[in-house]
Order: sequence, then C-alpha cells, then structure tokens
Amino acid sequence: MEISPDNIIFYQSGWIILNATIVFTWLVMVLLVGISCWVTRQLSVKPTISHWQNGLEMIVSTINHQIQEASQQEPRQFLPLVGTLFLFIATANILTIFPGYQSPAGSLSTTVALALFVLVAIPWFGIRSSGLKGYIKGYIEPSPFMLPFQIISEISRTVSLAVRLFGNVMSGSFLVAILLLIVPLFIPAAMQLFGLVIGVIQAYVFAILAMVYIASGMQVQQSSQTHHTGVQE
Repeated sequence: MEISPDNIIFYQSGWIILNATIVFTWLVMVLLVGISCWVTRQLSVKPTISHWQNGLEMIVSTINHQIQEASQQEPRQFLPLVGTLFLFIATANILTIFPGYQSPAGSLSTTVALALFVLVAIPWFGIRSSGLKGYIKGYIEPSPFMLPFQIISEISRTVSLAVRLFGNVMSGSFLVAILLLIVPLFIPAAMQLFGLVIGVIQAYVFAILAMVYIASGMQVQQSSQTHHTGVQE
C-alpha cells in the first residue's frame, strides 16, 4: 500500500508525470462541479423543494454560520473560498472508502497549494477592507522593525496549515496499512471509518483556521486605522 499518492504513477514520459495526486485531485473537482450543476439546475423557492436542494441549503447555511462565528463578519464574502476549501478537503477524504483511491490531501504538494491560497487570501481581503496603504501600515506598526516578524508569522501559519493537514491524512493511511498487516480485516475497516470522521474534522479545522487567519488580518488593519484616527483627533 502506497502511503502518499505522489508515489503512484499512472503515466510517465520524460518530465511529464501523471500520478495519483493529479488524477484524484481532478476527480474530486469534476465530482464537486458535476454535483453542483446537477443539484442547482432546478432550484426552487416553492414551499416544496427537493431533498438535494434541501441538503445543499443546509450545507451552505452551516458553513455561513461557522464563518460568522469565526470571523464575526458578514460571511457572504468569505463563503466561496472557505466553503470550497472545506468541501474539497472533506470530499477528497471521504472518497477513501473506495478501494484504490488515495486522498490528494495525503500529498504535501496539495496541502501546500491549498495553504498558499490562504496566504494570498489574507492580504487580498485585508486590502479590500482597509486599502493598500492601510494594510501595509498594519505590518509596520508600532515600528517598521516589526515588518520581518509579521512576514515570518504569515509564512509560519501557512506552513503549519499545510503540514497539519498532510500529517493527519498521511498518518491515517499509514496506520491502516500497518493494521492490515498485523490484525484481521474488520479492525482496519473500523479504523477506516474512524479515518473518514477524522478526515472531515481536518477539513473543518483547515477551513476554520483559514477563516480565522483572514479575519485576524482584517481586524489588525482596521485596528490600525482606528488607532490613527484617534491619534489625529
């Protein structure tokens, strides 16, 4: 059993490598887009709605609620990013119930890519909220000497997001592989079920931490602007 999907090569020709990480990442994306198109093609506002639409509305409502709890802000602007992160990671981990499938989240390249989205989103939302000048001020206050430490802090949080998700998914696969060698089949099956729960929890933790980092970056810039306004008055 391969622990990382990076090690499963489906096709290779020169520098072109098609491994399980790429294949299963696209599989998850196609599956999510396909389900979304199918569920939303006949949305209704009538008193009677389909079970699929009801389920979709529950998912969106729950994600909105969690975003608002974590950020204390209007969740609509964050929903596309945070919701996509959660659904992608959760779906990627849930699909491990199918034999031969490996979660792309078990690849460090995938988790780093997801964490980089968060790293870019932090200044994106911060600049949208406070403007470029206000955002930069938040990095150099109370002293310009704080700039390197602020940058290191952002990078370290990004690394921790990537490593945490990768480590948890990989360790789950590693544990199941060991149990398959030393104990009867039903115990690894139970561990696989436990791993699915952990996989969904990891998706939740990743998405919420991303939201917390984005919200904290916005609040720092807003606090900086408030401080400057108070000093000027």
